[in-house]
Amino acid sequence: KRGAVTGFGARTLDGSMPKYINTPSTPIFDKRSTLYGLHLASESIRNEGTGVVVEGYMDAIACHQFGYTNVVASMGTAVTQQQVSQLKSIANNFVLALDPDEAGQEATIRSLESSWQVIGRQRTSVQYSSVGILQHREPVVLKVAALPNGRDPDSLIRDDHEEWRRLIKEAVPLMDFLIPAVAARIDTGTGVGKQKVVETLVPIIAS
Repeated sequence: KRGAVTGFGARTLDGSMPKYINTPSTPIFDKRSTLYGLHLASESIRNEGTGVVVEGYMDAIACHQFGYTNVVASMGTAVTQQQVSQLKSIANNFVLALDPDEAGQEATIRSLESSWQVIGRQRTSVQYSSVGILQHREPVVLKVAALPNGRDPDSLIRDDHEEWRRLIKEAVPLMDFLIPAVAARIDTGTGVGKQKVVETLVPIIAS
């Protein structure tokens, strides 16, 4: 949160996998609890009321270079509960702008099923203030930016940062992304497939 160095990372340039390689976990570096660029983005996220989450630190760097300073990166992995806890203390509106490939969609779905449900369970919580007045937490709004196929935020924003601005502004509500994304990965022509779609979506809708 203060911008101190806790580890190092690298991104492949030739398309080989894994795309990102980080310092192994240490007592001071745990990528599951680290949001890259949070110390630079927190003020903008708080002022704008909206945070944008990308996958890799090169994506976050490009965004900040072009003036989009409310962007953080999840260190090349699905967003974790620890990262969500940090974000929800700053704002109530979030846009997930992960890579459009299958791995990016898989990361989005994994984080929705696990980490973002923390917000779903807590968003209607009520607590007493020190003067005894009931205070309700504002509901958290999640949206997903539909990036063009084959483009990650880094390459897109360097080629056409106005297009990036448009995509973030027109990010779709969570379920508008999730229903077709899940259905596209499962054979819905069979009863078993339809049941699998329902089993995947119901817990998220319920949360």
